[in-house]
Amino acid sequence: MIDIQHSVLIVLIISLVTIILRIGPAWIFPPDKPTPDILVYLSKVMPPAVIGMLIIYCFRNIDFTQYPFGISEILSGIVTITSFLITKSTILSILFGTILYMFMIQVVF
Repeated sequence: MIDIQHSVLIVLIISLVTIILRIGPAWIFPPDKPTPDILVYLSKVMPPAVIGMLIIYCFRNIDFTQYPFGISEILSGIVTITSFLITKSTILSILFGTILYMFMIQVVF
């Protein structure tokens, strides 16, 4: 059990770190100076790379040799991609895919 002084100290430290992380980029990269080329490059290549890694992570445990043969994951992925292409809404497409996946693993399989 943590006493009240330790709890307050933890909250203060977390608050200080949060403030520093929010203000830090403005100190390091002031608005009146140009953005470094490496950051411009990373801002273009990182989002697709992260999405690719998340897709691999989500599909890494599919076992095509055992029932249900990855049907839940594959159908949910197809629904997510299709709904994004139709609605152009990332949140809706993730929501549709997640709802379908949870329904299939809880009710169908």
